[in-house]
Amino acid sequence: MSTATRGRETGEARCLPLRFWVNVIKNPQFVFDIHKSSITDACLSVVAQTFMDSCSTSEHRLGKDSPSNKLLYAKDIPNYKSWVERYYRDISKMPSISDQDMDAYLVEQSRLHGNEFNTLSALNELYFYINKYKEEILTALDRDGYCRKHKLRHKLEQAINLMSGSS
Repeated sequence: MSTATRGRETGEARCLPLRFWVNVIKNPQFVFDIHKSSITDACLSVVAQTFMDSCSTSEHRLGKDSPSNKLLYAKDIPNYKSWVERYYRDISKMPSISDQDMDAYLVEQSRLHGNEFNTLSALNELYFYINKYKEEILTALDRDGYCRKHKLRHKLEQAINLMSGSS
């Protein structure tokens, strides 16, 4: 395997956890019921940037014009990078599991946690999303023949009205 291919695969392998954790670090309100002040937001931005730099496969050249948040943890980044490298190296050494084992595990998890799903909370989240993009969604429903045939725009408008409390 070439170095370019290995680097690309490593970068692809890091993409999902990096996107997930950076999002959680920058937006703790997605996971916890908290208010994030502007000062906290700035601090979390520095932590998220440090995390991204630690997971990056490229080298960063720092100079006198580099942002202060990059300079703050510059001496620690090589150590963090070695931790990340070891983490992915350890994962690559683990035995892979079969599709059957994965399916069985997911079915078992679904069974164990099936009653934990909060339907009302999910409906509320869907309502906020639909309300935010209401015009775009309604326009898309108008443009689609299948949606027009089944009067999905009208049904969605009824659902929006019910959720918003209007008649």
